[in-house]
Amino acid sequence: MRKTPILLYGLISYAFFFLTFLYAIGFVGGFLVPKGIDDGPATPVAQALLVNFSLLSLFAVQHSVMARPGFKRWWLGWIDPALERPTYVLLATAALALLLWQWRPLPESVWSVTNPTLAATLIGLSQFGWLFVLLSTFMFSHFELFGLKQVFVRFAGRRMPEAEFRTPGLYKLVRHPIYLGFIIAFWATPVMSQGHLLFAAATTAYILVGIMLEERDLIALFGDDYRRYRERVAMLLPLWRRVTPAQHNLASAPTNDARREWPR
Repeated sequence: MRKTPILLYGLISYAFFFLTFLYAIGFVGGFLVPKGIDDGPATPVAQALLVNFSLLSLFAVQHSVMARPGFKRWWLGWIDPALERPTYVLLATAALALLLWQWRPLPESVWSVTNPTLAATLIGLSQFGWLFVLLSTFMFSHFELFGLKQVFVRFAGRRMPEAEFRTPGLYKLVRHPIYLGFIIAFWATPVMSQGHLLFAAATTAYILVGIMLEERDLIALFGDDYRRYRERVAMLLPLWRRVTPAQHNLASAPTNDARREWPR
């Protein structure tokens, strides 16, 4: 393909992602968008659950399958390598946009915080979670993560550098700060409806499964570098650390200077 169409494709894919991401912030928080997570016509509970689970499943399957190395190797046999990441971002964003558009509300309240200070704190915490997500992407490589770097490198006639193992900024505190930001953003709310609870619980479960698959791929790619990193740095909570066999033996030994670590 010509360089200019590839560049335009990458720019359109990124713009679609960024606008959908901004809409998702308002959708989860219930502000500044035409349709929030608890908005829309009343739907029978069984129908709402079926539709919402189908939308969540579609997003999870697309997001996970296309991220696997085996699928990428097959996919790269059909498309220009510079288009692989923008296409993944485009399709993942399309699945998310469909979810936001077709989500069925389940507005029955699970909890509602009436204290103004606490309610404002929870709203602020949710917004902090979204900011945490964005900061985490920029600390790693925001434009590579969303396919822009690949198309610009292709446009310049250069080759992408080989992947290298790095742990910048927040990645020194937790292994998956992007996922941690999403969990904070989804769960910190003063009004938790049944629909919001379904969304938060399902996405959190998907995140945990996604971490397992992602770390398997990272170990295959980086080997002992990632294994040591996983032993040294917590998965999601900075104070919740993994105990290695050597640390466990040390903690169990009857010595005065043995100290116990928090398990993961």
